[in-house]
Amino acid sequence: MNDENDLVEVLLVEDTPTDAELALRALKKRGLANRVIWLKDGAEALDFLFGTGAYAGRDVANCRPKVVLLDLRLPKVSGIEVLRRVKADPRTHSIPIVVVTSSREEVDLEECYGLGVNSYITKPVEFDEFAKVVGELGLYWLLVNKLPEH
Repeated sequence: MNDENDLVEVLLVEDTPTDAELALRALKKRGLANRVIWLKDGAEALDFLFGTGAYAGRDVANCRPKVVLLDLRLPKVSGIEVLRRVKADPRTHSIPIVVVTSSREEVDLEECYGLGVNSYITKPVEFDEFAKVVGELGLYWLLVNKLPEH
């Protein structure tokens, strides 16, 4: 099986359409939006990452995203629970996860780092600044950062 879901580089998990659209535009502006999948809740993200539910049969071992941009406040399954499950599983623990959230709560920051998040970014309030941050995240995680093969 080799479809578009197997070629994903960025998995964007964001339930707020305006934030997701802005992130997608920022990645596109930097030429990084060719292989982005946008999912709107934590349950769908877990299905995608583990090849279950609607994504059953997806080659999760060989077609992992280069980075997951994860909001914390998600419907169905919270971003913290997604982070917990991904980092606890040997098949997925090395996938970089960047939390991009409006939460400025110290408890969220500490819990995310305790669970193994790779980076924690607070969403800037200004749209232009948010777009700039997402564009820079994309450049770093897709072009600069090196990942192990598996």
